[in-house]
Amino acid sequence: MQKYFLVIAAVFLFLEVYIFQAVRTLTDNFWIRLGYWVLSLIVYGIFAYEITHYQRSDRSTVKAQIMISLFLIFILPKIFVVLFLLIDDIFRTGSYLVGLSKTTENFFPERRKFLSLIGLGLGGVLSALFIDGITFGKYRHKVRKIKVKLANLPKSFKGYKIIQISDVHSGSFSDPEKLQHAIDLINEQNPDLVLFTGDMVNNVSEEFKPFIPLFSKIKAKDGKLAVLGNHDYGDYVTWTSADAKKKNLDTLIDYERQAGFDMLRNEHRVIEKNGEKLYILGVENWGLKPFPQFGDLNKALEGVPESAAKILMSHDPTHFDYVVKKHPGNVQLTLSGHTHGMQFGLDLKNIKWSPVQYRYPKWADIYESEGKFLYVNRGFGVLGYPGRVGVLPEITLFELT
Repeated sequence: MQKYFLVIAAVFLFLEVYIFQAVRTLTDNFWIRLGYWVLSLIVYGIFAYEITHYQRSDRSTVKAQIMISLFLIFILPKIFVVLFLLIDDIFRTGSYLVGLSKTTENFFPERRKFLSLIGLGLGGVLSALFIDGITFGKYRHKVRKIKVKLANLPKSFKGYKIIQISDVHSGSFSDPEKLQHAIDLINEQNPDLVLFTGDMVNNVSEEFKPFIPLFSKIKAKDGKLAVLGNHDYGDYVTWTSADAKKKNLDTLIDYERQAGFDMLRNEHRVIEKNGEKLYILGVENWGLKPFPQFGDLNKALEGVPESAAKILMSHDPTHFDYVVKKHPGNVQLTLSGHTHGMQFGLDLKNIKWSPVQYRYPKWADIYESEGKFLYVNRGFGVLGYPGRVGVLPEITLFELT
């Protein structure tokens, strides 16, 4: 392990020496140059300390948030500088090889200064975006309104309004009051039903306890239903025993019940209006390995007519492609979360891109396949990087037609 750390340290040292050439090109001020090295050493020192002291038994995600934030704000943006300096070095090397260096010797310093300025500028902008994402971005909750036409929807449910939230990750927030505005946004939509599609916590049930009063304020005419996400099972920390892990899950379900959520574990509930019925199904987490595959759609469908209007809550969107859309139970709409839109990307009307799409092709918005619909919510909270850049936290309002 020590050998790997030495190799990594050597790589970062080379990277810093290379990047420092850009700083030296732009200024000869001793204090600025010294400040650059002092700040870099402090950042790397904190980063190394947090990595070497990380333990799987840690319940809090604060250390992980610190490491990821430092990397994104101070280390990743420097890659832009390296890229621009590499462009200059490639041109410089090529010029030497073809014998042009003498005729352009006055051109190289100006070009390097310009590329250094561009690289440092873009790196600075990226750092600023990540800082803004931590300070403000994760609180910029947005209501997205979607109209969905469900086959066999009873007339009594035309115009029925459903709110979906997902991936709260309450352990990533230190103050419940800072999320009051998001709860107010939910209630302003005057929903008939609220559905939560998993990951209420990062690791342990106690993360949600301070948020019970806040989430109890969410109101819906026909109640609030929930399912479990992969983080809710406590799989990412060590436990003293299997009983302790089970007790943690039972406690979380009880806490969500105290907040007004009815937990569906491979079962369904019936919403009835004027003698007509809408079926809401909820399965436990089902994802590709190594994620748990506890979801049992067959069990959730027991007693549900094949022709009935059905909405499924399933945390991981991969469940839709691998099981749901081909299932004879004819589930017309699946609501998922899990991806968070990676909390980073471009999320415009006509341009949508996030690195997470290379892992989850269905990562945000609505998709149709084989006559079935899947909606992937971008998430209410944050995980790992404690912020959002470009992909805002989402509250989804569905109107059934």
